[in-house]
Amino acid sequence: MKRFRKYFEETLNVVNAKNADQLRAFGVSCKSISEPLEDFDEVEFITDFAGQEVLISIVVQSGKIKRIQFTLVDTENPDAVKGLTESQIEDLLTHKGDQLVAFFDYITQL
Repeated sequence: MKRFRKYFEETLNVVNAKNADQLRAFGVSCKSISEPLEDFDEVEFITDFAGQEVLISIVVQSGKIKRIQFTLVDTENPDAVKGLTESQIEDLLTHKGDQLVAFFDYITQL
């Protein structure tokens, strides 16, 4: 997860975060984003990994990224999420790490 720390304090580009065509190139879709962003807000994206949906939650304060969290979506109850185990995080980053870095580079591009 250290590879994503560089995005903390970066500005979230709302236009890029809503660009469905480009997000699809990273294997990501936007689940929830408010426009304009409130002073303290959460933006959610979905990606697929190993047949499961992974929710990427990004907490934004004053337009800057403050927290990034990856969780699994419960297919029986989509409002419920559970944390990834350490081995699941390692697998996710091994298989999709470069794609996720490109995604974060894109949504923080001004």
